[in-house]
Amino acid sequence: MKPKQLFEFLKKSILNKLPILIKGAPGIGKTDIVKQASEEINADLIISHPVVSDPTDYKGMPTVVKEGDVIKAKFLPFNDLESLISANKLTCFFMDDLGQASPSVQASAMQLILGRRINGHKVSDQVCFIAATNRKTDKAGVSGILEPVKSRFASIVELNPDMDDWVKWALTNKVPTELIAFVRFRPNLLFNFKPSSDLTNSPCPRTVENVAKLMPLVRDTEVEFEAYSGAAGEGFAVEFLAFLKIFRTLPNPDMVIMNPDTAPLPSDPATLYALCGALAKKASDNTAERLVKYANRLPAEFSVLLIRDAIQICSQFVNTRAYIEWASNHQEVLI
Repeated sequence: MKPKQLFEFLKKSILNKLPILIKGAPGIGKTDIVKQASEEINADLIISHPVVSDPTDYKGMPTVVKEGDVIKAKFLPFNDLESLISANKLTCFFMDDLGQASPSVQASAMQLILGRRINGHKVSDQVCFIAATNRKTDKAGVSGILEPVKSRFASIVELNPDMDDWVKWALTNKVPTELIAFVRFRPNLLFNFKPSSDLTNSPCPRTVENVAKLMPLVRDTEVEFEAYSGAAGEGFAVEFLAFLKIFRTLPNPDMVIMNPDTAPLPSDPATLYALCGALAKKASDNTAERLVKYANRLPAEFSVLLIRDAIQICSQFVNTRAYIEWASNHQEVLI
């Protein structure tokens, strides 16, 4: 599934209390999508990390209690377990990195997922169980998931990164324009995960986001290459810095908007990706007419790219006369 598809699928699954196991490479957004889906449907979210848990964390604390003249041994629920029993509103219990947990911890979670019981205590009907894991091939310490545990889940789905979904997220999450434009230009570098025992990283949505966080700190400094290669790999850093040289010599976007009929039209694809990204950031009710004028001069692919990103940045863009006229001339394009 693509991120957007998983997001919609999880919302329905949580609402219907269906347990789902998500698998996929490290750093592609599994945890974030679970958080976003829970927030969207106003469900409480409890995140558990089985890899650092003990079997009693899912069974309760063994203790001796006295009931009248009778002494009994019981498991007393505590912390998150108590929350699962007493939940009075929709709650998602998310077990992250389940595949890294020991077999004993996985086994202790079985009665939670399907039996919905904690040693005699009933889990609230408001609770849904979601889990995530990396794959064995990812070299993430996953030894596998017990067969009885896998079968407890209604479905096992795999998350795959998607460039369009990432760009939509990036446009509304303060990711630098030049990085968004670069991912547009080199979409294969959004996810080029190569598991290794060496102390190096490779491109994936998480490491690309780390590049975004580093950019304000190292921009135009001598450590720029080292910082980016440490975040997302040397190959990523080499290509990104080459792209930044182009981006930093672009015409001033404000000048292009001021003179949309006469502003120069780059012919190089890398420059066009960079310029469209910079112009889209200027989208507003006031700039719509001029942006559309310039978009009409661009090659069709980049005209659509500029308008789509402008809409993501300024939702009112679609209500302008300029956009309506552009859309009527591009009815074959689904935006």
